[in-house]
Amino acid sequence: MHSVNIFEAKTNLSKLLESIESGREHEVVIARNGKPIARLVSLNPLPVDKRIGVAKGKFHVPESIDADNDAIRKLFTEGHE
Repeated sequence: MHSVNIFEAKTNLSKLLESIESGREHEVVIARNGKPIARLVSLNPLPVDKRIGVAKGKFHVPESIDADNDAIRKLFTEGHE
């Protein structure tokens, strides 16, 4: 949840709407003197099923994906054990 004051909301309304529309922000709370007075939310929220599995079919995971785990572990821990 992102919170802005009235002046910031007036100044950046287009940017706030874009962040809601794109899904970067779920909601923006507009406050006066630090007290929340309104909530800006999308009228068309993204369906959950559209966000999950967006990369399905885009790449192939090799059978040997875990084959180099020991070598990778050593790269990250060498000299730190």
